[in-house]
Amino acid sequence: MHVEPQARLTEIEPKCNYTGFTVWFTGLSGAGKSTISQILTREFQRRGIKHEILDGDVVRTHLSKGLGFSKEDRDINIRRIGFVCHLLTRNHVVAIAAAISPYRAVRDEVRQMIGHFVEVFVKAPLEVCEERDVKGLYKKARAGEIKEFTGISDPYEEPLNPEVICETHRETPEQSAEKILSKLRELGYIEW
Repeated sequence: MHVEPQARLTEIEPKCNYTGFTVWFTGLSGAGKSTISQILTREFQRRGIKHEILDGDVVRTHLSKGLGFSKEDRDINIRRIGFVCHLLTRNHVVAIAAAISPYRAVRDEVRQMIGHFVEVFVKAPLEVCEERDVKGLYKKARAGEIKEFTGISDPYEEPLNPEVICETHRETPEQSAEKILSKLRELGYIEW
């Protein structure tokens, strides 16, 4: 009996030097976190950089199902995302987290846990985020249909010293992504 050897998975050889780190996007819903993170993902794929993206909406569906939007539940959600980022980072994988993460204290806690952490504040005025709102969440929050909605009935605490600020009402997503890549090169996380 002849058994065919199993196909081997081949890894893409990295086209640059890099180490494990986390890019942590924070900002209001609709600010552009997911859009910019997708551009980074494409750039990392092109360069053969091992990475994973943890989008807030996807994580809530799979890792944090059942959590509500109280401060305690939001903090638990961010700690879970942070823990996964920590595991990826220490294993030389780039983690990209794109979650509102409205509270400064828990973001700082996650920064301490991860170590190699680059905070990206995706900044856009509330009215711009509301205009971009394809899901109609802001409209529902303003009508009182959604309780504890960040920026409307729940606070958003801006970062005090983020490594990068992307002002998405003034720059294109590509310009924002390039800003982040420049900072990653400056900090020595990637080299190309």
